[in-house]
Amino acid sequence: MRVTEKLVAASLLALMAGCSSWNPFASKDPKVEPAKLVELKSSIAVRDAWKYSIGKAGVYAFTPALAGNSLYVVNADGALARLDAASGRETWRIKAGSDITSSAGSDGSVVAVGAAKGAVLAFDADGKQLWKAQASSEVLTSPVVGQGVVVVRSVDNRIVGFDAKTGERKWTVQRATPALTLRNAPGMVLGGANIYVAQPGGKLLALTAATGVVRWEIVVSEPRGATELERVSDIAGTPVVFEGEVCAVTYQGKAGCFDAATGVPRWSKPISSDVGVAVDQRFVFVADDQGAVVAFSREGGQSAWKNEALARRRLSTPASYGRSVAVGDYQGYIHFLSREDGALIGRVSTDGSPIVSAPVVAGSNLIFQTQSGTVTALAVE
Repeated sequence: MRVTEKLVAASLLALMAGCSSWNPFASKDPKVEPAKLVELKSSIAVRDAWKYSIGKAGVYAFTPALAGNSLYVVNADGALARLDAASGRETWRIKAGSDITSSAGSDGSVVAVGAAKGAVLAFDADGKQLWKAQASSEVLTSPVVGQGVVVVRSVDNRIVGFDAKTGERKWTVQRATPALTLRNAPGMVLGGANIYVAQPGGKLLALTAATGVVRWEIVVSEPRGATELERVSDIAGTPVVFEGEVCAVTYQGKAGCFDAATGVPRWSKPISSDVGVAVDQRFVFVADDQGAVVAFSREGGQSAWKNEALARRRLSTPASYGRSVAVGDYQGYIHFLSREDGALIGRVSTDGSPIVSAPVVAGSNLIFQTQSGTVTALAVE
């Protein structure tokens, strides 16, 4: 069974059991074929810097976690490895003692993962387990580590801060969950003393990481429509904090940027995406749910360009990388588009399995993890 089929099956089972999770791929018309790839004369020289096999992600979506010069990668069967981000050399690899359900999160001293039955596991930089705690339900979102806490969001939308050294529960924030939500992992990101939490229902929440005090809560996109399905408007992927702003995108809603300190809107534009955004000095990049890659001006949200050549190829979150924008697809291809005008300028293949996690830029390397567990670092010569 392909990973997308597994995700759909998991979502249907969740719905039958009364859970509110839902996978947007299930609503797409199977008769509409993904765009076929045409022969491309590459104008950039992309090479493999290194490769590493961590093992299959199963029904989950695992993104490598960068902390300093180290990269932490996981698989669904409980493997956790620390790699040198520049060379891919394995520093250590352990078995967590449980299946893993979320990507890792780390500040370089503590690394944490979500595990089976809502467990939260924390390890030190040498791979020694520090503590085990219990969340109220399954943890799909990568934990955030910083400001002395490990912050975890479970699928019932409870956000908990654990002491990073002891695992003691320090604070809890509970938010309501709509009747129907995406079966994905709404992301969290640390920015200074705050943690920004993507929410179902199109909301973005800013908390003080150390104490859990709510700084602000805003609506990125109001749910619209007559049915629960039409009203799904969850924030997709992980918000991005960049130069005093936090940017995000919703499914069936909008992309926008907001003042990171106050939540005051800078701009928003209609678009629908089930993956996150990428941000650089000039642009905000979005891969929409129909496979178009769009660039908005970061200054005011004006549309800069749009490329629809990868229609319905189930694209990953983009990454701004040098003079290009890179995005993965359901066949394991990584596509490079011109940052300036969106033209396709390069393509490389991985292992043929879907890329559904977000790419990571680590120094001069661009790193992707496939569903089959190949971690690939690319470099442009």
